[in-house]
Amino acid sequence: MSNRRPFKLIGELINNSFARAAKAWKHRDVAAFAKLARLQADLGADFLTLNIDGTQSMRVRPEEMYEFLPKLIPAIQEATHVPIAFDNPSIEFHRRCLTIYDRSKSGRPILNSVAASRHNLDDMLDLVREHDTMVIGMASEKFVEGGGAQCLSADDVYGAAQKLVHLLREKASRGNDQIILDPGLAPVGADTYGLVNMGLDAMKMIRADSDLAGVHISVGLTNFSFGMPKSIRESVESAYLTLAAQAGLDFVLGNPEKKLHILEHDDRHVRMIAEALDAGRPGEGETQEDAGFRQAAKIIEMFTHHED
Repeated sequence: MSNRRPFKLIGELINNSFARAAKAWKHRDVAAFAKLARLQADLGADFLTLNIDGTQSMRVRPEEMYEFLPKLIPAIQEATHVPIAFDNPSIEFHRRCLTIYDRSKSGRPILNSVAASRHNLDDMLDLVREHDTMVIGMASEKFVEGGGAQCLSADDVYGAAQKLVHLLREKASRGNDQIILDPGLAPVGADTYGLVNMGLDAMKMIRADSDLAGVHISVGLTNFSFGMPKSIRESVESAYLTLAAQAGLDFVLGNPEKKLHILEHDDRHVRMIAEALDAGRPGEGETQEDAGFRQAAKIIEMFTHHED
């Protein structure tokens, strides 16, 4: 097993989808949020996500977030100097965060994210330029008249990546090395649309394009193992990282408490994930759905081997 980590880690724990963050938010517990920030920094996170928006089980009004940000951001920056990645679709959220954030303490932040479907996209690009941030662009959405639509092929993702990079260079004055592209990542065990393979194929296309040289590529890693037994998720996520790093991934939004790392190519989990993804590619006369169910069956087989 190798301990190499050829990717930057964006710690995801300051997010109301996680129980500790949700509890801290419920009590407006600044100290608890600061503790989560220190924990992730100590575990080697290169950036810290800040997402205090609502979830399926918890409603959060924008005004509640805005009221808390002037207390929360300075507390995080006092706890650690690791830069923050602000995650929200609202331009007003980002505007307030970036006004409060002290880059003299923590360096250049990340604005997560810009996408074809974002309202006020031009204003968001202006904000990126004004505050000189790194930026995550959602390449899982292609540009269509009136907004965005989900990408359904690697070509779609590659086209969206090209468009995003062009917009960020022209309208936000970003260099390629300040841009992080997210091609999207689906739960591998429920991926009947071939989205995992689509993302990996798109990464290779992006890396082969000299005009996109220097851009970064990231995914939300927790999505990949969603629905799997807790005992196997860390190994499965590391297996995906091993394959994705070969395709060009160099950033990841993930949980620093997991020992996420590159595995040896003959590792059992790498082999099984690779075999499942190969099974998820349709053969002649097959639909993607047929192949997707075959991929899911391979993943269930992995559970069985793990239990044995």
